[in-house]
Amino acid sequence: MRALAHLNKYLWRYKWQLILGMLFIVASNLFGIYAPRLIREAFDLITQTLEVYSKEIDAPYSLALPPSVAITQEILGLDPSDFQDLSSKKGIAAAITLLSVFLAGFYLFVSLLKGVFLFFTRQTIIVMSRLIEFDLKNEVYDHYQKLSLGFYRRNNTGDLMNRISEDVSQVRMYLGPAIMYSINLVVLAILAIGAMLSVNVELTLYVLMPLPLLSVSIYYVSRIMNERSEKVQRQQSKLSTLTQEAFSGIRVLKAYNRQEFIQNNFARECNTYKSLSLRQVKVDALFMPAIILLIGLSTIITIYVGGIKAIQGEITIGNIAEFVIYVNMLTWPFASVGWVTSLVQRAAASQERINEFLHTAPEIVNKNSEPSKIAGNIIFENVSFSYTDSGIEALKNINLSVPKGSTLAIIGRTGSGKSTIANLICRLYDASSGHITIDQQPIEEINLNDLRCAIGYVPQDVFLFSDTIANNIAFGLDSEVATSKLIRDASQKAYVEHNIEDFPDKFETLLGERGINLSGGQKQRVSIARAIARKPQILIFDDCLSAVDTETEEKILNNLQMVMNGKTTILISHRISTVKTADQIIVLDSGIILEQGTHHQLVAKKGEYYALYQKQLLEEKEPIDH
Repeated sequence: MRALAHLNKYLWRYKWQLILGMLFIVASNLFGIYAPRLIREAFDLITQTLEVYSKEIDAPYSLALPPSVAITQEILGLDPSDFQDLSSKKGIAAAITLLSVFLAGFYLFVSLLKGVFLFFTRQTIIVMSRLIEFDLKNEVYDHYQKLSLGFYRRNNTGDLMNRISEDVSQVRMYLGPAIMYSINLVVLAILAIGAMLSVNVELTLYVLMPLPLLSVSIYYVSRIMNERSEKVQRQQSKLSTLTQEAFSGIRVLKAYNRQEFIQNNFARECNTYKSLSLRQVKVDALFMPAIILLIGLSTIITIYVGGIKAIQGEITIGNIAEFVIYVNMLTWPFASVGWVTSLVQRAAASQERINEFLHTAPEIVNKNSEPSKIAGNIIFENVSFSYTDSGIEALKNINLSVPKGSTLAIIGRTGSGKSTIANLICRLYDASSGHITIDQQPIEEINLNDLRCAIGYVPQDVFLFSDTIANNIAFGLDSEVATSKLIRDASQKAYVEHNIEDFPDKFETLLGERGINLSGGQKQRVSIARAIARKPQILIFDDCLSAVDTETEEKILNNLQMVMNGKTTILISHRISTVKTADQIIVLDSGIILEQGTHHQLVAKKGEYYALYQKQLLEEKEPIDH
């Protein structure tokens, strides 16, 4: 229960719903407890009437008035003359019929009131659980947003999704049904057992004997069911993952002609799922018969022991009927003990998993809530960085200065640390050592929201949302700023407008998952348009032209020259053609700056940059030579 203590703040927030729910449970059970008494009174009344009739059938009517006739006359306001020969079978039958109709109507009225309060119970406690589920999902999602990239490198997406969906749903079952049925069990047990004890203590003890056995049996059966259910759910997740990967990678699957292999693999996993499901069904098949058996046992004990005591005159036939109803009323609450215990156990396990992430402190914290104006003067002083999850040292003592409005180009082999510099400028990570300043202010002391709003970032791994092209371009803009003119202007500068216009729905074209209906180059250019649409002060292009040809690249770079004018720009690329016009170029290798200077200076040095330049020149000439 320590893990579930995290939910106490929500229970306090919705305390009035919980209190009202408890009151409605009490009211519902009060009417529920009264209903069996009506049955008892009806049985006893009819029994007494028949006894009086059998004893005094030959006596004058004035000597004995059958109970059913007397009560019918009193309740319904009838005159004795309304009945012909009240001491006859016909007269007594008429009185019993009228009284039965009245009692049945009153029983229905009491049951209706019980149902009304039960409805109110669910409208308070169950609705409260839904409200807490809503708040908890938002709390988890909000916390996810605050966690750094390192957290997402350490945890897979499926696990994150499972905690915010399945685990929260398990917690809701504790907040709703578990709490409701627990309160209902306590209230009903007190009222029903109190009513039964007031009739006959010994019979009550006999009747209640099988109920604890019922709870214990269901508890152990529930544990087996839960274990098997969890195995089924895990296998279901495996099937979903297998299916999702097959559909996402359908092009690779078909290109390698592996349809039969994937089909056989899927069939094998389906067979495992079938076997686990059948094992679960076998337990489910025993569950209800076991409950019905123990309910039947309590009913048999009630009738047998109650019959003996009725013969002995200790109780009436009506009491036996009343006890049978009480037993059936108590059956489900006692049966639910094992189920509720299981719900609480599963909720505690789920909440513990949720708490594990909720208690993970964000590595990147916004230390300044005051507005920060970003000009774009960036300085790295002896900056080193290591990824904590892998231990890889990505940068080693990096020193560089990017004056406001200038362009820095970074070139190097894969894994040399180029993207890490971009991540540090966006403050997606904090440097392990050294200092990064923007406009002579430590990056950690700049308002994080203002810093990221001042950056237009085109990542190496382009991600587009399943939305329209227009909304993808306008993703970084407020709704009132995102005009169609601004979106179109950004797409023109990214040299993608003509491609968009070729689609039937143009800018309103809906993109598939991760923009699958666009080519690689089109996705990169839409991503560039998204970055420049917000007119940031700092532009970061992380190898964003790798999927376009050199002719298209040249057109994009020419268009971007106007955009980059007066803005601090970081160009990351493998191509010399992309970076040669930059104000300064650095060559990275294994996190170390090997060379630094302009294009002409680096070519003149005839070092690493020059070797890369010569190699790319040869690659460009090879098709012509052949």
